[in-house]
This record gives sequence, C-alpha cells and structure tokens, in this order.
Amino acid sequence: MSGRIFAKLPSKWIEDGGLKKFRWKRGGSDETAALMLLIVIVQQADPASGWVRLTYEDFMSSAELSRAKIAAGLEILEKRGLIERGTHGRSSIGIADYDPENGWAKLPVRGLYAGQAVAAFRNFKLRSEAELGALKLYLLFAARRDRRTNMAAISYEKIEEYSGLKSAQIKPALNVLAVNALVHTERFTSKRFEHGIAHAYRLTHLDPYHHLGTRGRDDDFDLSLATDLR
Repeated sequence: MSGRIFAKLPSKWIEDGGLKKFRWKRGGSDETAALMLLIVIVQQADPASGWVRLTYEDFMSSAELSRAKIAAGLEILEKRGLIERGTHGRSSIGIADYDPENGWAKLPVRGLYAGQAVAAFRNFKLRSEAELGALKLYLLFAARRDRRTNMAAISYEKIEEYSGLKSAQIKPALNVLAVNALVHTERFTSKRFEHGIAHAYRLTHLDPYHHLGTRGRDDDFDLSLATDLR
C-alpha cells in the first residue's frame, strides 16, 4: 500500500449533489460497494494522472468485496460518470474530471489501511443502509472540510441537502463512522443555536494533531469556522 498520507478526491460532483444518486432503494448493497470501490480507486490512483491499474484481485484485497459486488459497483461508478475505463484492458481505471491542481479534497490513505485492506471495510456486512449512509457522510465531510480548522462544520439540514439522507438516517450513519474510527464528532459552543451547542466532523488520519483539543474551546470558536450550520 502507498505510503501517502492522503489522496486527491475530486469534489465538484459532491458539491453538485452527486451523493444523492446513491440510494439504498435504488441498488441496495451495490450502491455501498460502488462508494467503497471509489475510495480505493482514489487512494491508489497516480496523483499526477488520476489513473490506476487495479484487477479484481486487487479490489478483493483492498475492499474485501466479492467479484459480483466489484462488477456491479464499477458499473455504477462508470454509468454515473465518476470513473473512466481504459481502452487497453479493463483493469485500467481513471478518476473522472481529475485535476491535480484544483477542485479536490483530501482523502486519507495510509492511516486507513491494515495490510492491503481498508480496515473499516473488513467490518462492512453490506446488509445495512447505515453503511451506505456512512460512506456518503465520509465523502461529504471530506469535501466540506475546512483546511484551517481540519473539520467540516455542517448542519443536519445541509447534510440532507448534499447527501439525500433524511434526518433519522444521519445518526446511524455517524455511528458506523465512529465505530470504525473513521470520523470524530466535535461538540463546540455556538451562539447561533437555541441550546448553544453545534457539531463538526473531523476525518481521522488527516492532520491528527489539529483539533479542538489543541486549539481550545472558547465560546466564540464557532465564529472562526467556515460553516454550513445554517
């Protein structure tokens, strides 16, 4: 596995609401598999070109998926314009709209792997809608992450708007992320809310020493965030 700390995830499609196309009722666990594969592709792609050669065996090792799920997931990604397939062999895959200079978000790499596999994916059973929701939130938080604060400060209303998840689906999805040590939820005081508390989300393995514990928790902390809290 690459020793890179992060990979470059094109984020415009997320900003444009592309996560809403991934729905459990549309394709069930194939939708989950598609986002698992997208994460692996981005993590392992060449940082200059956005292309990578990955066989089914490679995907089986990295994502812990069956051949049937890999085939279905790749088809979804290709049909939705998120990947391109090479003309010289199906194992050649490119990230669509990849620009190494602009329009990307940091996606953790090295810290997520245990050997050849994404550690969290070993725990995915592909039977739960919450797993799909978790991956949608994970990519959304990556796209909305503020580089100054290392967090995505985003309200449930905005999460619904960008991801298509309903309010009742967000907490189970956050629980999946927490159990698999993919995201930390930070509570901070906010004068913009009735109860004075808001939340922000920090991806693990990205700038791990840059968080509220090192910045402080004064009452006006939220005023320094670029937020989607309203």
